[in-house]
Amino acid sequence: MNALVLSSLLPVVLVVALGFGVGRLAWVSPEGMRDLSRLTFLVLTPAFLFRTMATVHPEQLDFLPVLGYFAGVMLLFMGVLMVHGLHPRSVVLALTCTFSNTTMIGIPLISLAYGQAGLVVLLTLVSVHALVLLTTGTLILELAAQGRSSLRSLLRAVRGAVVHPIPLPILLGLAFAQTGMALPAVLDKPLQWIGGAFSPMALLLVGMTLAQRPARAHWNTAVVLVMAKNLLLPLLVAVAAWLLDVDALHRTVIVVAAALPVGANVLLFSQRYQVGEAEVTAAVALSTLLALATVSLTMYLLPY
Repeated sequence: MNALVLSSLLPVVLVVALGFGVGRLAWVSPEGMRDLSRLTFLVLTPAFLFRTMATVHPEQLDFLPVLGYFAGVMLLFMGVLMVHGLHPRSVVLALTCTFSNTTMIGIPLISLAYGQAGLVVLLTLVSVHALVLLTTGTLILELAAQGRSSLRSLLRAVRGAVVHPIPLPILLGLAFAQTGMALPAVLDKPLQWIGGAFSPMALLLVGMTLAQRPARAHWNTAVVLVMAKNLLLPLLVAVAAWLLDVDALHRTVIVVAAALPVGANVLLFSQRYQVGEAEVTAAVALSTLLALATVSLTMYLLPY
């Protein structure tokens, strides 16, 4: 097994396992866990997203590899919606199949494996990853929640998708980045502290949810989701990158990014809209474990 993959994924597995232990010991009640999820979604996530996007300068980025990545992602995302229909649960399942843990796992892995050149490609992807997927998911979730197709319902859905703890800080961060200014230290430091708590808290919630909400009845669905995420998505991205003639290093980076396990953000979405929580929880845990093998295989098959 690839030592780089192990060193990147094992800490994630351990934090999820710690959360599972906390859940089994009932140190946090179901109501308390719901409050922690709300805190993560409403406070930690916006701080993390705003600070990340506040340093992005799109004019300096190469978007051809990103285009190849999202060609594969959107093909799978829309395919899931076509199979399951347009409703909140299917949107959450589509996000589960397509949203990679590009930050907590991807950045250290790509940095160690492919150096600065590979990291630049990944950071370009990270800069628009949440913007495209989470904003798209939020908009479709809001549309699905409206349940009607009138202009008023559409406007309400768009408003709900923009004035939202996920897209709003992304858009505000991008807007701030275009000013060319740096965040004042007095603001940057607390945002760094709060945003830094996002990833470990989200992973702890995965473990606690897995312990308090047994997912045995949903493992079959979780296995299908994980096969789509860990195996089918990298294949689709590889084909798209080949068709776009993306160079070897960039192609390898985006395919490895596609092979990364499901990001814990998806669990927060499922808890926010109270759909598919058991399936998503099981898929995040299983995807992370299987990624030890599938990411290693992807890196082995795609030398540059």
